[in-house]
Amino acid sequence: MIWLLRFVLLFFIIFLFYMGVKLLFQSSRKLESARKHKRFLLIDHEDVRKNFLLTYKGAVFTGEKYMGAKDNTFDVVSISIWPENTATLKGMVKEDFFYMDKKILEHYPNADINWKSPVKEFLQQ
Repeated sequence: MIWLLRFVLLFFIIFLFYMGVKLLFQSSRKLESARKHKRFLLIDHEDVRKNFLLTYKGAVFTGEKYMGAKDNTFDVVSISIWPENTATLKGMVKEDFFYMDKKILEHYPNADINWKSPVKEFLQQ
């Protein structure tokens, strides 16, 4: 009986350790840390149907990917990006958006990037 109790206790300790490590390396924690420190971070899933998240200079953006045929292959051909909160765009300049475009094109070289309002109007000025 004592062996069973020890086994259950050991299993519980291993489970708690696993959950703690899993929580530390969660992508939402990385995104929040990068947002707080105003760094660039792109969190993308291999699944094309899932959106990606991007943070730069404290602003968080969501990007939606669209598949299509280009150059005889199926690839991501269009990306729509919009800010999660437009108030966080304060102080950003056009070069910041061009930098984000460049970083996204490193991951998806065949994609056309379309910014949604209010960034679209800002870039057309």
